[in-house]
Amino acid sequence: MRTNRFQQALSTRGAAFGHMLMEFRTRGIGRILEAADLDFAVVDMEHSNFDAGDIADLMSWFRGCSFAPLVRIPQNEYHFTARALDAGALGIMAPNVETPEDAERLVRAAKYAPRGNRGVGLGTAHNDYLMPPDPSAYLQEANERTTIICQIESPLGVENAERIAAVDGVDCLWVGHFDLSQAMRITGKFQHPEFLAALDAVVRAATKHGKYAGAQPGTADQARQWWTTGFRVLSWRSDIALYRLALQDGMKTLRECEET
Repeated sequence: MRTNRFQQALSTRGAAFGHMLMEFRTRGIGRILEAADLDFAVVDMEHSNFDAGDIADLMSWFRGCSFAPLVRIPQNEYHFTARALDAGALGIMAPNVETPEDAERLVRAAKYAPRGNRGVGLGTAHNDYLMPPDPSAYLQEANERTTIICQIESPLGVENAERIAAVDGVDCLWVGHFDLSQAMRITGKFQHPEFLAALDAVVRAATKHGKYAGAQPGTADQARQWWTTGFRVLSWRSDIALYRLALQDGMKTLRECEET
C-alpha cells in the first residue's frame, strides 16, 4: 500500500501542508501539485461538480505522486466514503461533523473490521489491481494508513469537539471557517472574539486527544495567525482562488505596462 505522506509529515515534522482542488480535473494536475511539494491534496466533492468518475480519474493520475490524495465527500454517507477509498484515496474529509456519533459513522465507513464495516473489494484500484498475498495484513495496514478528518462547522461541532476528537480513528479536526462563522451569525468576521474562542476550543480539543487541528487560510497573515493558534494541518487555498488571484496579479502587471 502507498505511503500516506499526510501521516508521515505529521509524524516526522508535526505539521502537514497541502492544497484543495475544486475545479481542475486535468491529466497534468497531479504532476503540477507534485512539483509544488505538497504533503496532501484534498479533492472537494462538496462544493464542486466532481463525481465518482472524476475521483477515480484523479486518484489514478495521482498514483505516481508522493502527496497523499484525500477526498472531501459531499455528505457523511457510507457510499461516498467507501467509493472514494476504493478509488485510491488515502483519507476522507467529512463536512459538518457535529457529534461523536457522526464521527463514529465516518470512521466505521472508512475502516475495515474489526474497527469498521467497510466492504472488502480487493484487487481493485486502491491496491493497484493486485491481490495481496496476505489479505488480513493488508486490511490492517489499510486501516492504519487511512486518514480521517472531521470538519467542525457549527457551534454544536465546537461544543462537541472534545468528544469528536476522542473517537478512535479520527486524525484531525478541520475548521470550515466560513461555514462556522456563518453558523455563528458572524459571517466572515474571523477576528471576532467568539470566532477566535472557537478556534482555540478546537485546537485544545484536538491536542488533548493527540489529534491535529486543520484549516484552509486565505491569506499569509491568516496562515501565520492560525499557526500560532495551534493549527498544524494547513491547506493553501483552493485551485480556483489560487488561479484567480495569480491571474488578477498578472493582469495588474500588464496594465501597469500599458500605463508606462
